[in-house]
Amino acid sequence: MWLIALPLAGAAILLLGGRATDAWGHLLGCATIAAAFVWGVVQFVDLLGRAPEDRVIDQRLFSWVPVAELHVDFGLQLDALSVCFVLLITGVGLLIHLYSIGYMAHDPDRRRFFAYLNLFVAAMLLLVLADNYLGLYVGWEGVGLASYLLIGFWSHKPSAATAAKKAFVVNRVGDIGLAVALMVMFADAGTLSYAGVFAAAPELSSGTVTAIGLLLLLAACGKSAQVPLQSWLGDAMEGPTPVSALIHAATMVTAGVYLIVRSGPVFNLAPVAQTAVVTVGAVTLLFGAIIGCAKDDIKKALAASTMSQIGYMVLAAGLGPAGYAIAIMHLLAHGFFKAGLFLGAGSVMHGMNDETDMRRYGGLRKLMPVTFATFGLGYLAIIGVPPFAGFFSKDAIIETAFAAGGLKGLILGGAALLGAGITAFYMTRVMILTFFGERRFTPDTHPHESPAVMAWPMIILAVGSIGAGGALAIGGTLTHWLEPVVGTHETHHVIPAWAMTVITLAVVAVGVGIAYRSYATRRVPDIAPADVSALTVAARADLYGDAFNEGAFMRPGRQLTEDLVIIDEKGVDGVASGLAAAVAGASRRMRTMQTGFARSYALSMLAGTALVLGAVLIVRVW
Repeated sequence: MWLIALPLAGAAILLLGGRATDAWGHLLGCATIAAAFVWGVVQFVDLLGRAPEDRVIDQRLFSWVPVAELHVDFGLQLDALSVCFVLLITGVGLLIHLYSIGYMAHDPDRRRFFAYLNLFVAAMLLLVLADNYLGLYVGWEGVGLASYLLIGFWSHKPSAATAAKKAFVVNRVGDIGLAVALMVMFADAGTLSYAGVFAAAPELSSGTVTAIGLLLLLAACGKSAQVPLQSWLGDAMEGPTPVSALIHAATMVTAGVYLIVRSGPVFNLAPVAQTAVVTVGAVTLLFGAIIGCAKDDIKKALAASTMSQIGYMVLAAGLGPAGYAIAIMHLLAHGFFKAGLFLGAGSVMHGMNDETDMRRYGGLRKLMPVTFATFGLGYLAIIGVPPFAGFFSKDAIIETAFAAGGLKGLILGGAALLGAGITAFYMTRVMILTFFGERRFTPDTHPHESPAVMAWPMIILAVGSIGAGGALAIGGTLTHWLEPVVGTHETHHVIPAWAMTVITLAVVAVGVGIAYRSYATRRVPDIAPADVSALTVAARADLYGDAFNEGAFMRPGRQLTEDLVIIDEKGVDGVASGLAAAVAGASRRMRTMQTGFARSYALSMLAGTALVLGAVLIVRVW
């Protein structure tokens, strides 16, 4: 409980305390996350001292929803899977909080920024610590709210306000999937607890289990920016750079991967849903990589990279028990090197007067040596150069994808291998445009290294980029740790590991070579050339993701709304209005018959009596 309570208390104090907390708000924000990290380490050590089958800490706080047949306790569960996320969220989150002290030093609303960061961390911890899907849903919505507040933190900029609304709306589409999945679980399994749903899943029909799996995948697509709900991630870079590092590299975008892995017992029983997961992952990893090749904005290039790397994780998670642990391994390694890359991008922007266009950088390695070194280590990790973190996790995903066998393995493995080559290309492009070549910035720009409070978090994350992969992979450390949650699985590789490593490194080398030839040996124009291929034009437009959503969903939805309004106005309202008009007209005509003369009324009564008697006589004669 303290893991969630500490950052939540920090957010409450900073938000309710107002301007009175401005002087020390950033320090309180960092202190609460530091305390949560220390408590997380203590809990991790406790789990380490237990037998594998006993590595679960359950805490029931109170009865939350005791309504008729629906009984949901507000409970928390710390196990081998959730503790990995706790350490990632609080550890990397603490470094980003410290970095933010320097990055946001001159912002008048820095205290409010740290309050939102604390609120986000509290919601993310609830998401991964809940012992049931309803608790997860509350945390899920909490990180959505916090991300909206952080992306739109500089809401005086129309672009930031628009980006925040876009992220909020797109994520609501995915959230509907999670909400409906909860309804199906309760209707068919009678419970929302993980243990209850997983125990009931084998007794459910294949159609029901598949429906739950597909709905959970829809939710994961929204939070993790996977096709077709990926369009919000690039625009979300309008928020302050620490937001990109925390939310869009290390934590929130990995929530979808957590949801799939946590729901493994459901997906294991739903082959159709698993196929949908690997398809989404394979498409997205290539989708994001291609977009990353055409972005000149350094943060948007890294955002596209995040989309692609999450695609690798989703692909691995879709491979079932063979890929669950590998997906988490890449998730943890990615948390280090991608957060470091984003903080490095923020450091470059800090020294370049907030310029984000890489075509106006160049030659920064000598002017910003610490940023260059830390960013460079993250670069080597993400492209998968041994012995850096990405080498162990990404190679394992490629090998496991090929091990799926048959045409499926060939397609998935080929997509993952191609993605590795494209990743090497666009990340080498980022390195060359930013740190090498001639200086292309204006004379009034004076690049300088970031202060120590920003540099040290980058250094620590760079160290993680070097050693995290080996620490998690060598000897199957992480795989054995996660066995109580994700189970065990024997993988039979169709290609020897050493051969797969050689092939992957060769593909990576080709990607690096093409990028070097394209950008290091030629002059880089200040403005991106217009005479480019159709694929480049499409990549610059995010492969028309927004255009597709507008054409496939927004316009038809708006037309449907307009048609429903017409039906409502002309149909429902027309019938009601017509009936009222008919009654009013009849009333007006009947009112003319009321003359007030007794002789007229007597005559009417006589006529009526005559009509009745005549009718009676006719009936009797007949």
